[in-house]
Amino acid sequence: MARSSSGFVAGLTAAAVVAVCFLAYQASATAPADVSAAPRATGPAKPSATSSGGPKRPSGNSLAVPAESGTGERVVYALGDRRVWLVDEKGKASRTFTVMPSTVDPLPGTYSVTSRSNSVPGSDGVRIEHVVRFATVQNVTVGFSAAVDGSTPSPDPSKKTGGIRMQRVDGDALWAFAAVGSKIVVVA
Repeated sequence: MARSSSGFVAGLTAAAVVAVCFLAYQASATAPADVSAAPRATGPAKPSATSSGGPKRPSGNSLAVPAESGTGERVVYALGDRRVWLVDEKGKASRTFTVMPSTVDPLPGTYSVTSRSNSVPGSDGVRIEHVVRFATVQNVTVGFSAAVDGSTPSPDPSKKTGGIRMQRVDGDALWAFAAVGSKIVVVA
């Protein structure tokens, strides 16, 4: 009897591993190959919003840089979209990715990177890397980071935290792009 039970458990375990591997493959296979955005139109940008209150994007290109995000080289963080764009001096996004926001959001506006840390413990106890800080809100420092363990959990809503988490590969790209003094533009 013990042999058939252990064989059954081994079979279930193998099936679970195969299912997880398949789902991981599916997730990686559906990631967009081209995340660059079309260049922005020249001229003054007028803030506008969609019916959901978020930034309005040019139709047909959901990865376009928000029009109200200014000009020049910058990091754009859209609160409503939970998305970041790394924008070159010509207004074209070299990369865009989603993030998990913190419980304390910066107000829309233009900021500068004030400090960076290669690796520190996060306020939630998780080891984080490539910390890029740019604002202080309600005595909470706000910045981008990636968890060393790769996690991007929702923050505990009962705690005031300022860590905007991203995947490690995105954290590496932002770290290389945003030195101290770099422009960060936050849009609704």
